[in-house]
Amino acid sequence: MGKNIEISEKIEKYINNFSFKLSPVQKEIIDYNNTLGNEKRMQVAISQCHFLHLIIKISNIKNVLEIGTFTGLSALSIALALPEYGKLTALDKDKETSKIAVSFFKKAKQDKKIQTIVKPALDSLDELKNQKYDMVFIDADKLNYKEYYEKSIKMINKGGLIIIDNVLWHGEVVDEDKMDKFTLNIRELNEHVSSDKRVEQIIIPLGDGMTVCRVL
Repeated sequence: MGKNIEISEKIEKYINNFSFKLSPVQKEIIDYNNTLGNEKRMQVAISQCHFLHLIIKISNIKNVLEIGTFTGLSALSIALALPEYGKLTALDKDKETSKIAVSFFKKAKQDKKIQTIVKPALDSLDELKNQKYDMVFIDADKLNYKEYYEKSIKMINKGGLIIIDNVLWHGEVVDEDKMDKFTLNIRELNEHVSSDKRVEQIIIPLGDGMTVCRVL
């Protein structure tokens, strides 16, 4: 049986060099995030940007909901992949980072595709519960992940996708000594999704791990 290669920083750089190139504004967001210190950890990986771009293109996705936007790298990656008439609804409760994200969306001329809603995501999801989406991307506070998932699955068109970030949680999901509330919550989510007969799913080891669910 073939063995999965361990992705070192050097290999990751090689992969990014030979993948399609990010837009100037995507690169600008990354440069900005590099000035934020520890908060940079909230940014998606470049490989995840590429994955989101391709999955939207090949799945003919037109209407996306994002839960957790930060400074806008994942949202912009999604918007750039959407058709001209496509729509992204981006949820985040942080007013300051949302302002920064919107400024990047405008600079990239993608702001007409993106509706930002700034309030706690659970409140926004209740207000949007009658909307339908082709894809939901979840990358917000981990303690509410299961609730985000349950609310999202009711808002997805048949055959649509739910993509969840950070499901490997820095590798701590397999460390039996890690019993903090965040690790326990991610483990519980992974078990819940794995046993959910409403979806078929796979965990992809990109960035901090992404679960991709197709709604049956």
